[in-house]
Amino acid sequence: MTPLDLAGYLIAGLMTAVALWRMPAALWGDEEDRRRRALWGCYAGFAIALWTKTEAVRTGLNNSAVTDLAVLIKHYTATVAILAILSYIVAIYGSYPEAGAVPRHVRFARLVQQVAAKASVATLILLTVLFFTVVDRSVPSDRFVSDHAGEWGATLYMSVFYLYLGAASAVCAFQWALATADAHRRHLRIGLGMMTFAMFIGVGYTVSRTLFLWVSVVDEPSEAFALRFDQVTEAAQLVLFAFFALGASVPAFSTGARRVRLWRAQVRLHALWYELMASFPDQPFDPPASLTRELTRFNAPADLRIDRWAADIADAVEKLRHYVPDELVAASEEAAARDTADTRRAAALGDAYWIRAALLAKESGAPAGPAAAVAAQQAADQDGEVARLERVAAAYRTVTVERAREVLAAATTRTSETTEQTS
Repeated sequence: MTPLDLAGYLIAGLMTAVALWRMPAALWGDEEDRRRRALWGCYAGFAIALWTKTEAVRTGLNNSAVTDLAVLIKHYTATVAILAILSYIVAIYGSYPEAGAVPRHVRFARLVQQVAAKASVATLILLTVLFFTVVDRSVPSDRFVSDHAGEWGATLYMSVFYLYLGAASAVCAFQWALATADAHRRHLRIGLGMMTFAMFIGVGYTVSRTLFLWVSVVDEPSEAFALRFDQVTEAAQLVLFAFFALGASVPAFSTGARRVRLWRAQVRLHALWYELMASFPDQPFDPPASLTRELTRFNAPADLRIDRWAADIADAVEKLRHYVPDELVAASEEAAARDTADTRRAAALGDAYWIRAALLAKESGAPAGPAAAVAAQQAADQDGEVARLERVAAAYRTVTVERAREVLAAATTRTSETTEQTS
């Protein structure tokens, strides 16, 4: 097995993995996911086409009762995959009123899709006719282009396919280049850029192969040169599919990374949230459960659950203000400043001391009174608030009950001294 054949198996496996990964969302997802069915059809079609190019599959099919059957199947599935990707390009632009102004590139994409649907049917019929009439299939081939270099029938057959493939690649490159320039999210811009690069390779692949075949009709090349040219362009096509598969997966990888961050946030916040909810059991929507149970709840998305936990913690802190003196803020901040020189950690540790001491005060039976002062929070948005709470939760795990009692006692002493001075 040559390195090129091994690479063929790897890329076919990669495209298959992407198709299987995207299949559930495409077939059983919501309306937005259903629009991605066309893109999944592209993955699936190209996955089949790539498997027909692998050494074992192409050898078996080409030596079957229908000589060079792998070539015909490959071109059938690739044609359907190309139609699917053109349909997806139209779908991602969303809906525009029929009578309103529609951007030029959207009108162009819709026109291409309409033409492509008819062209794909014509291409499939013409390929079938040419394959069984003018292509010399007296001997099974291994590398179709190099083996048939100089033959006008195979050249005509491949030119029909390359015309369809090259035009579709050019359209995709153009549309995705526009989308890349307009993309605001970095992961989307990277993914579209990789897919655009892949389509430019596709244009170069089809043009170079078409020229090679027609030049070979006039001046037949040596067997070694034809084979070498075939291998180089095949390698370029494998690079094309690698960039296409990875580029199409980058946005999904970003979504997966966000889910991992949300699960990690749940792990980090759970202990703090659980203790606060145990002190105020009527507050949460569902009774607080173990970390394992919380991570396996599917009645709400992870991001919504994190937002709820952040709100629950804030509400619990607001309630705890009625069980502590104003001086607990200063006592907590002073204790944190003595324990660490890191300003950011000191802020989180001060909040952790305040919460632990406030819980002790409530559990000891302190009567509820006016709301005490609390440290000002400066998170700019919800993500910033969650990040702050993660730091507080991490610090909270290091605060012992004895240390919290010391902080609460210091606050009580300061309160008594303040009362004596004012009286």
